[in-house]
Amino acid sequence: MSILIVIPLGLFSKFYQGLAQEWVNNYSAGIWYEIFWCLFAFYFFKNQKYLKLIPIYVFIITCILEILQLWHPPILELVRSYLIGKLLLGTTFSWWDFPHYLIGCSLGWLWLRKIANLNRGTLFN
Repeated sequence: MSILIVIPLGLFSKFYQGLAQEWVNNYSAGIWYEIFWCLFAFYFFKNQKYLKLIPIYVFIITCILEILQLWHPPILELVRSYLIGKLLLGTTFSWWDFPHYLIGCSLGWLWLRKIANLNRGTLFN
């Protein structure tokens, strides 16, 4: 259910036009991106020990992807030429993405904790 909330919010923020458009498009979308990946990973790894590890790994992987935006080999350029490739891999490197990834992973961790608390009786048995 959470993923069904996050995906439209993330896509909306990527294509939003209005007040603070640049920040919403470029940075708040990164926050939603991190939350999405935390929720996605938690769908497969619903163990209590993964609650802390998922946001850490998501942060590390997305930071690596951000750094890869500095690299432009033909295969990555081909993937980035499609909308889904742009959304998943990004197109331009920005140092300002890193703090937003940290915010997104922190919020993702809080979201995972909330889900775990709501499902305490069924989730970890």
